[in-house]
Amino acid sequence: MSQFLPLPAVSGFYLARFFTKKSLPSYFAFVVLGSLMVTWFVLHNFWDLNIWLAGMSLKSFCKLILVDVVLAMVIPGLALLPSKLHFLTEVGLISHALLLCYIENRFFSYSSIYYYGLDEDVMYPSYMVIMTTFLGLALVRRLLVDQRIGPKAVWVLICLYSSKLAMLFISSKSVVWVTAVLLLAVSPPLLLYKDKSRTASKMKAWQGYAHASVVALSVWFCRETIFEALQWWHGRPPSDGLLLGFCIVLTGLACVPIVAVHFSHVLSAKRCLVLVVATGLLFMLMEPPIPLSWTYRSDLIKAARQSSDDVSIYGFVATKPTWPSWLLIAAILLTLAAVTSIIPINYMVELRALYSVAIGIALGIYISAEYFLQAAVLHALIVITMVCASVFVVFTHFPSASSTRFLPWVFALLVALFPVTYLLEGQMRIKSILVDSGVEDMVEEDYKLTALLAIEGARTSLLGLYAAIFMLIALEIKFELASLLREKAFERGGRHNQSAQSSSANFPAKMRFMQQRRASTVPTFTIKRMAAEGAWMPAVGNVATVMCFAICLILNVNLTGGSNRAIFFLAPILLLLNQDSDLVAGFGDKQRYFPVTIVISAYLVLTSLYSIWEDVWHGNAGWGLEIGGPDWFFAVKNLALLILTFPSHILFNRFVWSYTKQTDSTPLLTLPLNLPSIIITDVIKVKILGLLGIIYSLAQYLISRQQYITGLKYI
Repeated sequence: MSQFLPLPAVSGFYLARFFTKKSLPSYFAFVVLGSLMVTWFVLHNFWDLNIWLAGMSLKSFCKLILVDVVLAMVIPGLALLPSKLHFLTEVGLISHALLLCYIENRFFSYSSIYYYGLDEDVMYPSYMVIMTTFLGLALVRRLLVDQRIGPKAVWVLICLYSSKLAMLFISSKSVVWVTAVLLLAVSPPLLLYKDKSRTASKMKAWQGYAHASVVALSVWFCRETIFEALQWWHGRPPSDGLLLGFCIVLTGLACVPIVAVHFSHVLSAKRCLVLVVATGLLFMLMEPPIPLSWTYRSDLIKAARQSSDDVSIYGFVATKPTWPSWLLIAAILLTLAAVTSIIPINYMVELRALYSVAIGIALGIYISAEYFLQAAVLHALIVITMVCASVFVVFTHFPSASSTRFLPWVFALLVALFPVTYLLEGQMRIKSILVDSGVEDMVEEDYKLTALLAIEGARTSLLGLYAAIFMLIALEIKFELASLLREKAFERGGRHNQSAQSSSANFPAKMRFMQQRRASTVPTFTIKRMAAEGAWMPAVGNVATVMCFAICLILNVNLTGGSNRAIFFLAPILLLLNQDSDLVAGFGDKQRYFPVTIVISAYLVLTSLYSIWEDVWHGNAGWGLEIGGPDWFFAVKNLALLILTFPSHILFNRFVWSYTKQTDSTPLLTLPLNLPSIIITDVIKVKILGLLGIIYSLAQYLISRQQYITGLKYI
């Protein structure tokens, strides 16, 4: 020990000389002497110990520590060298960061120490990882401000130091290096390509493609870590579709900086990015089957897929074929591509027709294969139905020169297919069950019950399918008619805008009010002029709306047994009705709420009558049983209470149709008539009618009052 005593004194002398004289040779002399001291100390105290630390011997760990200490002492001297030699500083910093990442990763991956046959748990504290990370980032920031290192070295160092934080969240031996590779691939658009003298980006198109390719390769390199993270999250190995979808989503999100920072003005880049992310999300949700050649499986993934315990317990389990999910994914992606104009269907009629037919076939085959597995004839009808619906919606949104002539026939075919498919489904289902069971006369009750349940379930699914189709058609027509009315109103307003501005200043308030009332009649006038562009649209939209509403009522009876609350959710479907003088004279935008209110009132009245009849004739009178049972007194009492709710409903529905102001006392006079219906009746639907009557009366009074106050402003 005594022979090395001069070394600390000499090294201290050179360090002091460096601070006083600013002499670089003195600092490097201090580095050499200090390295010798550290080396001697480590060799003398730790080199011969038989200890395994963090999965490696203490001797190997000492080598790493020595190299790390030497680099830490050399880097300050390298930073003071001329600017031509700053690359040495960058190399030293990157080497030190790599070594630090390796040491800390070993400490986190292997948390045990072996000492003379004894095992002890040793945890490298998390705060050390956080502290070294932020110290490194602060050092990089300081050196960049002092212009000691270049932007490329800053980019690499930030990625290396930041990748260490991944150890705190994911327990994987390779998570640090995987995260570093991913950060190095994602961060160049943010950390590089910066030019303060230019506002535009320096990245060119080919560089963007190159960076996107590097991102995709880096995500592929991270596949095992992604697999382990998904396995930890789900508690079981993820499917190939989920793994591939997550990789695609991660690739899309990693490319967001490229598009957002450098190609924000390129609309096609944004659309492609949306399509990539949507593809990944669809793969994650649908989890389609992927061929073995696509799964890029590694040994780790193979081992986790089917372990020896799984094989011994469950055997080789054959997965259920889910190939129809590819058709749904293709249909959704084609729709997104058309919406984002990647597929220019709005410019080419032939492409539009091909697109609509392809969407219909894909959806038809998917629905047939997933929900209706009985007969080829039924499959053909479902495919034809979906093709008709797709063609109708596409050509209604993007009309062609001949679409106004053939679209009504397409809708007529769609309506005609509904009862045929509904009836044929039941027949095919019964035949298939008879063939599968081998029972010809269906004597056994089990087979009867199975057949009935299967038929009802399939027919309910078919009703839901047609309800969705008619709802989509009604929404599309409503949207197109509203767009047409806005265009007509804009054209009419543009022609008279200048003259109206010059003359409006001379009009008194009352004349301006009359002019506004005349302007409110413009939609009615434009609807009449719309005959040249497609007078069939309002009628078709109304038929689709009524059929959708009727099917939803049937579904309400089948699924909920006729819920009272369902009508309040189903009646707003009638808001999709359009102004059509052939259907109802005088029906326009002003009366759009009338179908909703009248249907709610009529539905509750009819169901109330049915409930009273059912209670009387089937002996289920409820509370009335205590006062005499199901007799005529029960029926007369509840019918009378039901009739007492009529005045409020009649007045309110008349008001919603005409919006004609009545005396303020009329709604308030009918309000008390609803109180006996709420208090005395035995039928819950009559109580609902009474409560609704009170709400209608109050609403009519408040609306009439507001109209009166608004009208006074123009007098």
